[in-house]
Amino acid sequence: MLRKFLLAALLVAPLPLFAQTASLPDFADLAEKQGPAVVNVSTTSTVRSNQGAPPGSEEDPFFDFFRRFGPQTPREYEARSLGSGVLISQDGYILTNSHVVEAADEITVRLIDKREFKAKVIGSDRRSDIAVLKIDATGLPSATIGDPAKLRVGEWVVAIGSPFGFENTVTAGIVSAKGRSLPQENFVPFIQTDVAINPGNSGGPLFNLKGEVVGINSMIFSRTGGFMGVSFAIPIDVAVDVAKQLQATGRVSRGRIGVVIQEVTKELAESFGLPKATGALVNSVEKGGAADKAGIQASDVILKFDNKEVINSNELPRMVAATKPGSKVSVQIWRKGEKKDLQITVGETPEERTAKRAPGKKTNGEALAKIGLSVIELTQDQRRDLNVATGVLVENADGAAAKAGIRRGDVILAVNNQEVKSVDELNRLVAPTDRPRTLALLVKRGDASLYVPLRVGGN
Repeated sequence: MLRKFLLAALLVAPLPLFAQTASLPDFADLAEKQGPAVVNVSTTSTVRSNQGAPPGSEEDPFFDFFRRFGPQTPREYEARSLGSGVLISQDGYILTNSHVVEAADEITVRLIDKREFKAKVIGSDRRSDIAVLKIDATGLPSATIGDPAKLRVGEWVVAIGSPFGFENTVTAGIVSAKGRSLPQENFVPFIQTDVAINPGNSGGPLFNLKGEVVGINSMIFSRTGGFMGVSFAIPIDVAVDVAKQLQATGRVSRGRIGVVIQEVTKELAESFGLPKATGALVNSVEKGGAADKAGIQASDVILKFDNKEVINSNELPRMVAATKPGSKVSVQIWRKGEKKDLQITVGETPEERTAKRAPGKKTNGEALAKIGLSVIELTQDQRRDLNVATGVLVENADGAAAKAGIRRGDVILAVNNQEVKSVDELNRLVAPTDRPRTLALLVKRGDASLYVPLRVGGN
């Protein structure tokens, strides 16, 4: 009897308030109205390799056969890649990711109505991963630009793109966080979402429920190479600012003050007499740079820049980069237990240097092919352009190399602190062993250098 009573009580008990009032959103209207402004971006490029067959997936049943017995003469083959983009004007301007069109020989844009156009690159900026394309057409559907500052964590967002080439695929999720800083990507305050993003979604738009573009999908965090619930989008205001500069001048101008900074921990704040752990601690100052001329010293803590409070150290590079070079701004610092106001004239970040494409020694070996790397040796002109003495240039990366984060255009300088002086030496250093091991590849990407962990060997 008691059991029946408890069951009846459970059935008639009032539902929680959120269950009575909340309902899942319907994305159908949004997808129908905004889908036509989303485009498929496909590229072709020429890759040099000494393998008899183009590198493919190791899961291909014929992969090992061709690797072992295929002709080993140097050859060129056509590599294809897919991405997404969004029309931002009726006369054919398109926003996408820089990495989608990087080193492409030919770019084709496909609309939802199946029309295809050849596109040209108006400008590309690797630091923000934004590129602007142009197709020769008018009267096109275009997206409405929203305000990422109004996004709230937990708010629903929708992505439309071409994952794995499936055009106009709609996925939805929520904003997981805002203002995310990622390693080597400190100029962009990324929007983090749990929207399903996969290869081919790159460069596609992220919409709010009003149907406004609030971001450009750029990358995911993954241990497998597939979607794991953590995706990152470039805020649309950042993307549009970059696009306007690219359209106007073909390049992006960013501020620079010439300091190396670190986070202010609770312990450091106490040691400096700061009331709370805030600001950016100056480790070193570039001699003759903007900060040096303004009187900023090592051990200063920058509390405000241009009257904006610096809560975390990772906010300062974005604030400085967004400031027009030549501008005079106020900087508030903490020095020896007190605040001090200074005036600084912001300098300019030098343009990112990349190697010009040129034929090099094509001697890729079996070990490089197995991890999906196609590399060439740097010419003397390329070394001068990149300011490096040694290293090899990545022509293409897929398989294990791509999953590790190596990109086309990277220069591999060292493996486990051993300098890479030739393609043959790199092939030897990454040769697999009976037991799996992790190699630390020192990679130069633009003006930055970073270590990339690469797992090789074993079964």
